[in-house]
Order: sequence, then structure tokens, then C-alpha cells
Amino acid sequence: MRAPLWHLAWRSLANRSLTVALTVLAVAISVAMLLGVERLRQDAREGFARTVSGTDLIVGARSGPVQLLLYSIFHLGDATNNVSWRSLQSIAAHPQVAWLVPLSLGDTHRGFRVVGTSRAFFEHYRHGRGRTLAFEQGRAFDGVFEAVVGAEVAARHGYVPGQRIVVSHGAGGLGSAEHDDRPFTITGVLARSGTPVDRSVLVSLEAIEAIHLNWSGGVRMPGLDLPAERIERFDLTPKAVTAALVGLKSRTAVFSVQRHVNDFRDEPLLAILPGATLQQLWSMLAIAERALLAVSALVVVAGLAALVAVMVAGLNERRRELAILRALGAGPGRIFVLLALESQFIAVLGCATGLALVHTGILVGAPWLEARFGLELQAGWPGSSEWRMLAFVLLAAAVASLVPGWRAWRQSLAEGMTIRI
Repeated sequence: MRAPLWHLAWRSLANRSLTVALTVLAVAISVAMLLGVERLRQDAREGFARTVSGTDLIVGARSGPVQLLLYSIFHLGDATNNVSWRSLQSIAAHPQVAWLVPLSLGDTHRGFRVVGTSRAFFEHYRHGRGRTLAFEQGRAFDGVFEAVVGAEVAARHGYVPGQRIVVSHGAGGLGSAEHDDRPFTITGVLARSGTPVDRSVLVSLEAIEAIHLNWSGGVRMPGLDLPAERIERFDLTPKAVTAALVGLKSRTAVFSVQRHVNDFRDEPLLAILPGATLQQLWSMLAIAERALLAVSALVVVAGLAALVAVMVAGLNERRRELAILRALGAGPGRIFVLLALESQFIAVLGCATGLALVHTGILVGAPWLEARFGLELQAGWPGSSEWRMLAFVLLAAAVASLVPGWRAWRQSLAEGMTIRI
């Protein structure tokens, strides 16, 4: 028994390559699922946190903080009410307010949100670590019937500057609900940002007013069609908007301005801090996160159970091999360590393969996830939480190896040398 145990363990696994490969694959798939869920959870959090930065407050009609965040920033759901233009002007005039960007939501284009805003949106909207929006082609809108499309909208429909598009009233989907009498000309395509802006069509606030001049109660009024050149002569100042992004001159004034908005006398308003509200959102989703991790952990347990089953089932076939090792001087303890090493080799190979599967999946599927769901995944070195999970898998594999090791410990030399008929 001069050969080191790790060498014997490796040669033993090599002699059973097919069975070992299938066991490694089972462990790898379970580890890939565990790490994939964790990477998805972390990148989703970071993606949400990167969606808006540099905005101190979000102002909207009084509702729930999470609801206001979802419909104003992530374009999920709808507002319960609008904010009057007069109230927004009053808030913008506050001594501590540096800038205010209004947002008007409600219309769509082929399933994508149409966002009415001002040119200040391109100047003050920040994402990631303070990055501004960049144009891949063209420029910002200037005229009433000009539009800027996000990267995903342009990629999905092949839009380029100069093309004309039609906006649908509300959720759209019906020809009668389209503002086809007042099409927009695309003036710019935004570069991909990994935010909901990629899936948006940006127009001016005046454009939102213009396309609804001959609409009442969600229905187009017959006989009131006006040519575009006449529409621009009307007062297109909005009467109300959906929400507004607010930047302050000093971060120290954020709570006083928030209190000022929440106590606004003219109408019930709500001001939220984006970062704090994101924490509320994640606390609401914590149960779902834990459920996903629990399911992944159960899959890992199933993979380790397969490892134990293979090792135990293989003991019968290896009776002669183990008996010969005992005859050559290997005590029960060395046999125990040998089987433990084999289990650890399988677990290490499974973890390495699972890690490779996760990174391959991210490299292959990240463009599709970003295009389809706006979720930006990063293939990089595992984080601390992922290393802890891998350590847990290896520890669990070490514990699982006690079962075949114990069975081998009990197997005597005489039993091993007995030929069964």
C-alpha cells in the first residue's frame, strides 16, 4: 500500500468512468441550478438598483410606495390617479428642488410603453453608477410629433431614424384604438442601458396632449380631426401627468422636501425615496426568493443522494477489490478514507462542472434575457455567497460519503474473499 490514497481513489474512479460521469453530471446539474438561482437573484437586485440613480425623490398621486415605484420607473401596472400640472409647478418652485422631470404614461406602441416627458429626461435620468442615456443613432425629439425609441423597441421592429410609427391609445391592440391620424417620426434610437427605457417610446408632453385633442372618455370623437399644422397652434400645456422625477440641490433636504410633498394641501400626493422603496420591494419578494433557494437546495440534496446511491451500489461490485486492498495491509480506516476521497472527487468535479454550466448558460442566454425581460446577467468570478454555497455542497458530500464508508468499514476481510454463487 505504498501508493497514496488519492491516487488509488482517482484510478478507481477512472475504472468506472461511465458511472462516475453520470454521477458527476447529476451533481453538476443540481449545483448549476443552485448557483444559477443565486446569480439570477443577485443580478436582478443589482439590475433593479441600477435602473434609476441620481434621482432623490419620485412624486406621484397618493398610493403605495412600491406601486408608485413600479409604474413610474419599471412601467409595471398603472397609476391610481394623475398629478395636476399646477401642483408639479409648485413643487418645482421649492427652494431645495434643483430639477423636475415629469412623466406621462398610459399609451403604448406594439406592447411597449409610450412615455411623455420633457427633453430634461435625457439630461437628468441616470442609471447604473450615474451613467446618462446615450444615443446610438439620431437625436432627442424636438417637434411635437417626434419620438425617440429605446434599444429593445428598435431591435424588435428594425426602427431607424426617419421612420414613422403610430401610437395606440391605452393598452392598444385594436385598430380603432390607434392614433393613426397623428403618426410620429423617429428622430433617435437610444443605446442599450439595461433599464425599462430600452423598452419605451419617448415623446414630448405636448405630443401626449396633441394626440388626445379629439378624444373624450377613451373614445375618438368623430368630426374633430385636425391637421398636424393646426394642432401645434393649440395650447398643449399638459393639465396633468402621471409622476415626476425630482433632483434636489442637497441630499440633506430630502426628508424635508418629502414631507412637504406628502403634506401638500392642494391634492393628495406621495413622494418616495427610490432606494428605500426598492428595499421594501425586496422584502416583499423575500419569501419567493427563499422558496426558490429551498427548491434549489432540494435539487442538490437529490444530486448528493444519487452520489450516495451509486457509491453504496458499487460496494457489492467492489467486494473483491476492497478485500484485496485489505489483504495488502489496508486497514478499515484507510478503506473508509479511500471511499470518502472518491466521493469528494466526484463532488469537486460536479461543482466545477456546475460552475462551468452556469457561466456557459449566462454567456449564451444573457442576450436573450436582456432583450426579452431587460434582465442583465454578468458572467464573472463567483461572489462570496456562491463560494459559501459551493463549500456547503462539498461539506454535504463529505457527510454523505460517511454512508458508503461505514458500509465498507463493516465489511470484513473474510466476507470480501468469499465467492458468492
